Amino acid sequence: MVAAARHYGVQLLTCVPADPQTKGGSEATVRISQADLVPTQANLLEAYGSFGALVQACERFVSEVNARPHRETRRSPLEALSQERAHLHGLPNEPYTAALGETRTVNPDRTIRFGSVRYSVPPGHEGQEVWCRVAGEELVITGRGEQGLAEVTRHRLSVPGRPQILAEHYPDHPNGQGIKQPRLRPQRPEEEAFLAIGEGAELWLREAAAAGVPRIRSKMAEACQLACLFSRGKVSFALARAALAGRFGEGDLASILGHLQQNSANERQTRADERFSTQSGTSAWDGFGR
Repeated sequence: MVAAARHYGVQLLTCVPADPQTKGGSEATVRISQADLVPTQANLLEAYGSFGALVQACERFVSEVNARPHRETRRSPLEALSQERAHLHGLPNEPYTAALGETRTVNPDRTIRFGSVRYSVPPGHEGQEVWCRVAGEELVITGRGEQGLAEVTRHRLSVPGRPQILAEHYPDHPNGQGIKQPRLRPQRPEEEAFLAIGEGAELWLREAAAAGVPRIRSKMAEACQLACLFSRGKVSFALARAALAGRFGEGDLASILGHLQQNSANERQTRADERFSTQSGTSAWDGFGR
């Protein structure tokens, strides 16, 4: 049973002590065996002369109940077991892959994408299929090696815009550095104007392209227009917030800018001086220490 649970990724829950709801079946079996095997005044059984005699009585009891037809199925347990054995098979050496999580294909740069975040894997898995599952606050990546399926690596879960790249996964690169993202090279004037907004524009463009957002050029033009109304710094900050939150819809950038503008307008700047002090005076301290 433990091997089957490990193979299919199922958690076994044992019976809770002093809880009849979780072990009612076991208690019923024990109650039946006690009524038929334990000597009492009700069944008028004699005491067993030895432990071997008790074992023989248990074997006779098992043979009797397993050959008795069931009330509902009209079949004995022995007959049902013989039919079930034809459908049973031994567990494979490798675990059931559905229990390992979702499948991903490792890119040539030794990374996989899970939840719009890139995670690195050790060398030797490029182009191969791996399995990803979340365990607590970690992402567990399982791959196939010479010894079969085994855990490849673990990463702390991250958010879009913050890839998890481990230097030890790139030993063939200088100083253990991984493959860097290519530099954006604008080809049109409108692309140059968009990237000139700031670092938030580059982050937004990378995440939007990775997520397959439609109508990117029109949204870039909208951001350039908003940069004329607001400062470039505010638009760059709003683009970064939109990229991290995964908000690439129509009007999302204008909504974030409006929210930031409203909050900044509602903030009242005050200077701490004697007129704003909550202390009524220092007369209450005159008798201190006396």
